[in-house]
Amino acid sequence: MHRFFQLCLVFSGLAGAALLAGVVLQNAAIWQPAAVAAAVGLAVGFKAVPALRSYQYTAWIVAAVVAAMMYPDAFKQWGGVDLRNKWLILLVVQLVMFGMGIQMSIRDFTGLGSTGKGVLIGLLCHFSVMPLMGLLLTRMFHFEPEIAAGIILIGSCSSGLASNVMVYLARANMVLSVVVTAMATLAAPFLTPLLLKLLAGTLIEVKFVNMMMEIIKIVLVPIMAALLHDYLKTAPASARRAVGLLAGAGALWLGALPLGLWALLANALPTPELLQALEIFSFLVAALVVGVLYHQLASALQSLDSAMPYLSMFGIIYFTAVTTAAGHDNLLRVGFLLFLASVLHNAAGYFFGYWLGRLFGLDKNSARTVAFEVGLQNGGMASGLAGSMGKLGTVGLPAAVFSPWMNISGSILANYWRKRPVAAPEASPETLYRVAHVPEA
Repeated sequence: MHRFFQLCLVFSGLAGAALLAGVVLQNAAIWQPAAVAAAVGLAVGFKAVPALRSYQYTAWIVAAVVAAMMYPDAFKQWGGVDLRNKWLILLVVQLVMFGMGIQMSIRDFTGLGSTGKGVLIGLLCHFSVMPLMGLLLTRMFHFEPEIAAGIILIGSCSSGLASNVMVYLARANMVLSVVVTAMATLAAPFLTPLLLKLLAGTLIEVKFVNMMMEIIKIVLVPIMAALLHDYLKTAPASARRAVGLLAGAGALWLGALPLGLWALLANALPTPELLQALEIFSFLVAALVVGVLYHQLASALQSLDSAMPYLSMFGIIYFTAVTTAAGHDNLLRVGFLLFLASVLHNAAGYFFGYWLGRLFGLDKNSARTVAFEVGLQNGGMASGLAGSMGKLGTVGLPAAVFSPWMNISGSILANYWRKRPVAAPEASPETLYRVAHVPEA
């Protein structure tokens, strides 16, 4: 197998040579497929080089961007299926969030008591530095309104599992990282739409309640399903039976909705707000049903939990490609400026996260952790929200550019700090095992 990966690197080099020849000859029929072949060959071939393995996932994201830029129409529609459909994007992002939730545990929240100060500092820095830095960058570069709103949006999103992976690689404070990620995720349904309303309300229409409901559907519902699976692992038999009965009733409810129950309730409810509440209730019921079904499946297939992060990565690659294709023309115009903005935004997160942590009295390892929690955003949430607005090619575009760079810079910083260790607080063996078995970003 190692030989195959080496051959992929050689193939990538040959494709790169063909790319250069095609550019010199100004022959798109040569350089476009060569660019895709070089990017894919490199993504596979990174496995052959130990120093580059931690960048393989990022290389796949770059390959998706290259393919979508070369052949945008191929990533907009397959047959009669619109790949940019907001419901399809919602399902894919929910899959990503579910995979993230599988790597979390209810026990992660028990670390709040021992890390309260660090969690508070991490949350304050994350939801202040990054949105404000996003706003500053939009003023500096004068992006068009919807792209500017997308930069503020990704700065206003919570941190994701990537920050936990980077903290693990850096050998920093894992307990603090996991708790900050969990609490930021819970705070996002309120803080993200609030920040976007305050900072980008003049750029795009921001419906606070609608966005809050979308974040609940995109983030909290799949994570609740995953945490239910975690609970059922150790729950007593009586509790498992009770949850199973509730899931059965929930399945009946969900089955009845498309058969006329939804139309009946929509006509009977007096206000749109009540109908919206009913929709969220139905999504929560779906989380219950999916959590129980997944637990049954995972009990039969022991390797399923470890496979979920790979499905999540596939989902991220999918909506990166679709977003890039949708924003192809915009990227040709402002792609370099967006990349420069992503570098500055990300660097500001690391810098202010670390030094504000130190200023408020955190030890070096905890300050390193806060740097990752502030500097790394949940690009999947940003893409999902942009898709729900029907603005994947504009509001969603910054997420497609920022996410690959965040993975690259995070890996570089994590490896740098890994070589300069500081005595760290001990994380639980369970937490270390779960994060260690997440594929490296």
